[in-house]
Amino acid sequence: MKFKFSLAQLTVMNTSPPEIAAMAADCGYDYVSMRQIYMGLPGEPDYDLSKNKAMMKETRQVLKDKGIKLLDIELARVFDGMDVRNYEPAMETAAELGGTRVLSSIWTPERGYYLEKFAEICDLAKQYNLTVELEYVPIAAVNTLAATVDVLKTVNRDNAGIMIDVHHFHRARDDVKELEKVPAEWFRFGHICDAPAEIPSDRDEMTRILREERSYVGEGGIDVASILNAMPPVPYSIELPNLKKVAEYGYKEHARRCLQTAKAYCEAHVTGRKA
Repeated sequence: MKFKFSLAQLTVMNTSPPEIAAMAADCGYDYVSMRQIYMGLPGEPDYDLSKNKAMMKETRQVLKDKGIKLLDIELARVFDGMDVRNYEPAMETAAELGGTRVLSSIWTPERGYYLEKFAEICDLAKQYNLTVELEYVPIAAVNTLAATVDVLKTVNRDNAGIMIDVHHFHRARDDVKELEKVPAEWFRFGHICDAPAEIPSDRDEMTRILREERSYVGEGGIDVASILNAMPPVPYSIELPNLKKVAEYGYKEHARRCLQTAKAYCEAHVTGRKA
């Protein structure tokens, strides 16, 4: 089985689009995943290429010269008071750079509202030939597999899909048998990493680990193989932020180790869901 990997922005957070693209290519990744929708998190840089034409040109050239492709952009969140039209410049950027997917998640508990807004995101993305992959996150409002399946079935958009992050799947205590029931056509890529088996009961600690201290694949306590083997084969974006590893190795060597460990693990343990 031929595995394909992408370098996710959160793994090497403070890298500009041309930097992360070049880094991914130099380390041997097949794709790069970029944050093009600024979230305003502490310490988060704003690399919105729709506002920086010179960097946009540089990024396009790096992708061409290095022979690497843009897999997805993030993060089209659903939250109270949002205006979906604010995501259009990022979608246009993704389309111009050859990207095909937009990552989304839901952070407001009002079901009627989030269904409406997620549908609007899908409809806007379709104008740019982009799919929208809904990710559930343990600290978000939609935070389980069942809730995500409910959204996708209700909204019923042909460009909507599911994005499983193995960290979040484990933290949600979801069952791989339920994952096996999800329609194969909903899967277009996944997030992989590892983490301690023990699930934090404290929200702040849960948040700290998912943003700052995930583990190399195979070096934590998550049964990554069982999760990936319940999904059809798709590209895996390695989302593995770890401040200690970055401090020790630097971004590029950390990214390289992320890929080496993930590739070795997948080759040894992952076959993907059988048709």
